[in-house]
Amino acid sequence: MAVTVVIVFLSALGAAVAWKAYQLSRAPGDRPLRAITACLVSAAASYPFAMPGGASGFDGIAGHGMAKLMQNLLLLATVYFLMLFYLDSAANEAVSRRRAKREAVVVLVVAATMTVAAKTVDHTALAGSFSTLDMTIPQVAVFYFAGGFYLAYALAVAGVWTRRYARVSKRPHSTGLWMAAIGMFAMAASSLVRMGFVVIRSQGGHVPLDLMNVVARVLMVSIFLFFIGVTYPGVRTRASACRLWFVQRRAYGRLEPLWTLIAEAFPHLVLDGGTPSWGERRGLRGVRRRYYRRVVECRDGLVHLAPYMAADGADGTSDPAVKRAAAVLRQAVADQGGEPGALLEIVRDRDRTADRGQLCLLSDAVRKVPRTREEVAEHVGQR
Repeated sequence: MAVTVVIVFLSALGAAVAWKAYQLSRAPGDRPLRAITACLVSAAASYPFAMPGGASGFDGIAGHGMAKLMQNLLLLATVYFLMLFYLDSAANEAVSRRRAKREAVVVLVVAATMTVAAKTVDHTALAGSFSTLDMTIPQVAVFYFAGGFYLAYALAVAGVWTRRYARVSKRPHSTGLWMAAIGMFAMAASSLVRMGFVVIRSQGGHVPLDLMNVVARVLMVSIFLFFIGVTYPGVRTRASACRLWFVQRRAYGRLEPLWTLIAEAFPHLVLDGGTPSWGERRGLRGVRRRYYRRVVECRDGLVHLAPYMAADGADGTSDPAVKRAAAVLRQAVADQGGEPGALLEIVRDRDRTADRGQLCLLSDAVRKVPRTREEVAEHVGQR
């Protein structure tokens, strides 16, 4: 079960990194986006060094203890870039740049302290987990105390900023921000508790293993909560966009009978969009654009057909396609229990959502009218 959760988490983290990298490629000058992308990349890069296979492999190449050092340095980079994201999002760019430089000095000092501690101790001293290491060795205690100090500080500050944004944001962003803030505060608290463990054990004291395991589990849950909070707004937005895609794609298909009838009668009303690519046919933006084009074409066609909707109105034109379209629409409106003049009420309706619903209902009625349909591909091209 634990392995499955880790695999799902790493897969989601990889997907988040890929998505942010794609967004950054489209907006390379966006400083907050650069910071959050670097944050996610650092977090993703730290996990291979925590895995048994990755740690042993890297230790074999770079030297024993280097995997643990790299993992912790990348965690420092993760929380630093998280702070940088909030600083870059601040309105006063000059102040945020100065604060970012000060924070960079702090994280570099902590990183240098941890590196010196790791390089001046026997390589076996850092081999193992936090609960099994000998904290009476000064370098080991300094290594974990310095890292825990910066993590607690940076996460607490970022949590305060996140809570501040959550209070003024609307859902779904506020929901995600509150989850992220709670996760950061819990991680900061766990880091402080672990710092206390380091102090006690460095003085020869004993901390129950069960208590350390509880703190480790709280830390893991906090990381998951933070990650869910960070990704929740984006996932919620994409899910809403996908639902809208299904609705518009279905409505696009429902409008086909009405659009075909109008395109036969008035081919010049069909907007020339060229040959659509696969992305235009299936993508979110492509489906939305094609759907709205079809709605506009149907509305314009109804306006042109309105003068011919009376029983003898079609006598004013010699175009057989126009006469046929008028006759079919009269029958469709009659089948709905309406009057021919109701067509103008549809295109005059200011509520565009209701307008589109009426168009779909009219198109459904047109589909049921028995008639011989001619292909319009030779006139306007099937889109």
